[in-house]
Amino acid sequence: MSATNAHNVNATAAAAAESIGSVGGRGLAGMIPEVQTLEMLVAVSIFVAIQSMRQRRAKGLPSWPLVGMLPSLVLGLRGNMYEWITGVLKARGGTFTFHGPRFTNLHCVVTADPRNIEHLLKTRFGSFPKGPYFRDTVRDLLGDGIFGADDEVWRHQRKAASLEFHSAEFRALTARLLVELVHGRLLPVLADAEATGAAVDLQDVLLRLTFDNVCMIAFGVDPGCLQPGLPEIPFAKAFEDATEATIVRFITPTTVWRAMRALGVGHERVLQRSLAGVDKFAYDVIQKRKEEVAAEEDGQATSASPAGRRSDLLTVFTKMRNADTGGAAYSDKFLRDICVNFILAGRDTSSVALAWFFWLLDKNPAVEANILHEIEGIVTARRRSSSPAPAPASGAEAEEEFVFHPEEVKRMDYLHAALSEALRLYPSVPVDHKEVEEDEVFPDGTVLKKGTKVLYAMYAMGRMESIWGDDCREYKPERWLRDGRFMSESAYKFTAFNGGPRLCLGKDFAYYQMKFAAASILRRYRVAVVDGHPVEPKLALTMYMKRGLKVTLSKRDKSRL
Repeated sequence: MSATNAHNVNATAAAAAESIGSVGGRGLAGMIPEVQTLEMLVAVSIFVAIQSMRQRRAKGLPSWPLVGMLPSLVLGLRGNMYEWITGVLKARGGTFTFHGPRFTNLHCVVTADPRNIEHLLKTRFGSFPKGPYFRDTVRDLLGDGIFGADDEVWRHQRKAASLEFHSAEFRALTARLLVELVHGRLLPVLADAEATGAAVDLQDVLLRLTFDNVCMIAFGVDPGCLQPGLPEIPFAKAFEDATEATIVRFITPTTVWRAMRALGVGHERVLQRSLAGVDKFAYDVIQKRKEEVAAEEDGQATSASPAGRRSDLLTVFTKMRNADTGGAAYSDKFLRDICVNFILAGRDTSSVALAWFFWLLDKNPAVEANILHEIEGIVTARRRSSSPAPAPASGAEAEEEFVFHPEEVKRMDYLHAALSEALRLYPSVPVDHKEVEEDEVFPDGTVLKKGTKVLYAMYAMGRMESIWGDDCREYKPERWLRDGRFMSESAYKFTAFNGGPRLCLGKDFAYYQMKFAAASILRRYRVAVVDGHPVEPKLALTMYMKRGLKVTLSKRDKSRL
């Protein structure tokens, strides 16, 4: 290579190196602002995270900018929501304030403190109505019925229903219907399952029992859910779907579900379709009942006619007259709302409680043995009685047709305690809702501003050592007994049936229904939960088991009873 060429090559290489160095220098310099921005974002994120975690100690949960405590709620929804709430309440001494995202309806105070619950359910009852948020959320399903009503609308319904619930006719009707359903339907369905050895979803069977029962009481009609083969009944399916779709609204921002309703999409589409089925059934029954009542009033009905012998709630309310005009006291829409509300109250609560009761018995055989001992004593006393009940026309009462009498059911104190203990641990309504009408302060010092939503957590209450002692998670019916007799607890410590002016009207009936059904089943069958069947609560208005309760049945040794 010549000297000239070498010089040119060297010059070119030097120029290239200079160019590369120049470009590299400008690239590094250009990256400095980006690195600084990234560092700033990391620093801000760390600061926000630290501040949010510090608020966890102060508020019970991390509270993030814009979204508040929503991330914690989302994580809680992925598991057992009720246990998550229990853990937070324990850490906060029984009450905490949930801060949701800005511009949402998820802000609320959650409490499991009996002092606070007595304050809102009794002491300051008028300051804690269900409120417009609850009414608006459930209005499509429940209308102006007693569940969501406040003030005079609620008082009027409560008074009318209370008179009916405490009448001799109503008590006789409920006792007669229960015998027919348990012995004519429930036990034969269980007998078929036992004979085939097939597993049966006991929660579904019990839901069918209580649905048929409450429809007969509320509407005076029999939907026939509890029949051989367990058929799907359109009204029952529509009612269940409508209830589930309504629940979704409580965990959806109001603006979102309202937009979905307007567009007819998602769970709102399911709700509207289901409500059409509920309404068709309800209005058909109402129209027929009004025709029966009109015929009776016109003198065309006899004492043996349908209207003359009915004592269901729909008939009672249909017969009521306006004091001023003499016309019907209630519109068809109002009658529909009354009956749908009572079906919701009566269908789920008793059946769900019984499902958890049988699951607990499977895990606690000593409790089951004590119940059987009590039942055996009652059966023996009947046989030895010098004044036995009148025998059936066929002669002595057949063993399989042994029917407990009302006074015998009332004497089942241990069974009553066992059911109450199941309700303490697994209340049929795990969480309930109120709204603050004016500024208030709870007995524990929590400040409540007007419009604040308040949730009281019954499931968590049953797991509070401060309320029930160190053994609060144990299933111990004995905690309800004094010298062998059942002793009730304060309605603000044991809130399964609400308390104060809204104390459940059907409490006595619910206990009678549960005791009668449970005793009738246990006397005949050993109920065993299928091995490995997962049992956990479902997020709903009532504490359904998410996957039902799969059980097998085996006959009892009748020589012991």
